[in-house]
Amino acid sequence: MLPAEEGRHLVGVLRLGVGDQVAVFDGRGREFTAVVASIGRPGVSLALAAPRRPAPEPAVGISLAQVVLKGEMMDRVVRDVVMMGGSDIRPVVSARAETSLAALRKARRVERWQRIAVASAKQCGRAVVPPVHDPVAIATLLEEAAAGDGAVRLMLLEPSQPQGEPIRILAGTPAPRAAVLLVGPEGGWAAAEVDRLASAGFRPLTLGPRTLRADAAPIVALALLRFIWGDL
Repeated sequence: MLPAEEGRHLVGVLRLGVGDQVAVFDGRGREFTAVVASIGRPGVSLALAAPRRPAPEPAVGISLAQVVLKGEMMDRVVRDVVMMGGSDIRPVVSARAETSLAALRKARRVERWQRIAVASAKQCGRAVVPPVHDPVAIATLLEEAAAGDGAVRLMLLEPSQPQGEPIRILAGTPAPRAAVLLVGPEGGWAAAEVDRLASAGFRPLTLGPRTLRADAAPIVALALLRFIWGDL
């Protein structure tokens, strides 16, 4: 059975009927050819016909830890990170974030972002839907870094920050097994946060001399990291 929303999409948008062939995926890496078996109550049912080979997932799992951006900017980040092969998305609240953990939970923003992730996976042909986790504070990332999980930790700084190295400095370094990319809010990082994160093992990087929009920076960084690590 398709989820109700997907069933409505199949009938009302794609205008498919019984006997039509579709491609379906389970969000965990498996994809199948299927045939529409029935439409009606309780919904749309499919008959799986044969497994398909899905688009390969990136060799380097890159987790995006993104300080929550206002309005639709965060929606765009979720959409594009899924298309760029991000392994998961971790909304973060920092000192200069224009929201709080309580406000995000009350607005049920994570549910919205997860729906966007599903739609983006469908659009780009991924058989894996990256999870969007519950929001966390910067302190949680510091605790995880202290525990150590083997992931390379990177953070983006605005061009004016003297601590930042150009991202091209990673060229020629071995591709890691996994990486965490931390991107800040529209107003940039507080100085104390930069110091604490750097001390915890987050390597500060910049994307060059131009100041990018907050919702563009993670996508540019992901594209560059994929290229640098030979993972496109």
